[in-house]
Amino acid sequence: MEITCGGTRIAAVQGDLTAMDLDVVVNAANERLAHGGGLAAALSRAGGPAVQEASTRWVRELGPVDHGAAITTAGDMPARALVHVVGPRYRGDGSDEPALRAAVDAALHAAAGLGARSIGMPAISAGIFGYPLEESAAVIADEVAAWCTRNPGILDDVRLVGFDPAAVEAFAAGLRGAEN
Repeated sequence: MEITCGGTRIAAVQGDLTAMDLDVVVNAANERLAHGGGLAAALSRAGGPAVQEASTRWVRELGPVDHGAAITTAGDMPARALVHVVGPRYRGDGSDEPALRAAVDAALHAAAGLGARSIGMPAISAGIFGYPLEESAAVIADEVAAWCTRNPGILDDVRLVGFDPAAVEAFAAGLRGAEN
């Protein structure tokens, strides 16, 4: 499933973010950029020691990532850079969606600031942060479409990447909703 917004192709795809040849890969990180589990650990392993070293240095110099984005090397991965954002820990109290939208917005602005033309984005907060996958994917797809409409021509290719078919279908459903 794919749509076009502001000249940007946005597609739901199945794959491994660690192996994608993109300008930027987004990491769903924790505030300390300690890449110990989930996607963050997979990205850190694939990128090699340089990823965690750069992340540790970023936190030491700039402090925890409580909002916005941290940019580090992608190490040995094909991507040029990693953009780390911290999505919300799901509470179900109405604060989740605005916080997730802010994380997506931060990732896209960081990628644009790097001059990136292509970006891969996971289901931020849908893992250990407990955000229900379908809800997370819908918010992410909608925010990406809205951002690309507000910022036409900045990005060429945004891939909403699911490692498994359920995540890809959730992103596809989100794109269908964003298209309307």
